[in-house]
Amino acid sequence: MSAALVEKAPAKINLTLRVCGRRADGYHDIESLVAFADVADTLTLQVGPEAALELAGPFAGKSGPPTENLVLKACAALGERIAGLKAGRFVLDKNLPVAAGIGGGSADAAAALRLIARANNITLDDSRLASSALAVGADVPVCLDPRPRIMRGVGELLSPPIDLPALPAVLVNPGVPVVTRDVFGNLASMQKQSGLADVPRKADALIEYLKQHDNDLTEPASACAPAIAEVLAALRGLPGVRLVRMSGSGATCFALFGSRDEAAKAAQRLKGERKDWWVLDTTIGSVAKS
Repeated sequence: MSAALVEKAPAKINLTLRVCGRRADGYHDIESLVAFADVADTLTLQVGPEAALELAGPFAGKSGPPTENLVLKACAALGERIAGLKAGRFVLDKNLPVAAGIGGGSADAAAALRLIARANNITLDDSRLASSALAVGADVPVCLDPRPRIMRGVGELLSPPIDLPALPAVLVNPGVPVVTRDVFGNLASMQKQSGLADVPRKADALIEYLKQHDNDLTEPASACAPAIAEVLAALRGLPGVRLVRMSGSGATCFALFGSRDEAAKAAQRLKGERKDWWVLDTTIGSVAKS
């Protein structure tokens, strides 16, 4: 038996998110500066004759049935484009909250595509991988090669990678799943123009830049899940915090700090105050390695 292949599926963090308009197909065009954190799910593939998925980890029980998981959907999508594809048995160690605005399922699907590519000697720039990623979900393309980028359109238009600094952060999820469709349904207005350009590469300048570009989905998401506003208020009250924001369509929020030590102390304090929340200090901008 050959050795199992392993990929990390790092959390996707929307540092900014602008909704630019609604398309004729009902989807929305967005513009978002995306980075990745050093916290991740782990996906393992043992190459074999049939595709299958086993779920493990702290959030396995909230991930739904394996047959509906995006890992197997990604496998099927690529199989439709490449005949005779080798797959096998996947094991997903689910460490990230589900329906949480940090692309957990999308990152898992992207990791599955990378694993299958490795097993079949397919290069990551193969257009069939990108096509499969978009077929599975709008956030999967940016997760396929998890480096900071600006994503536009519904998620299919990606900038070249951006060299962002490592940003010490605290991630918080209140344990309330949020349905993206419902959040967009609460959106009152949209800004047609795009606004992201010349993203700073230094931490201080980047944080000042981020203050000028918010997440348009914060209010509609908070209407769906009032706990989001509670999380944001708690993060704003932490010592040393420099920026507070919601990621994606929620409910995960993040706070940025000047040092990893400040972030760790803030997370420890918040864990003591809110034992019912998922709280984690991390670094945004770096990528968890396999």
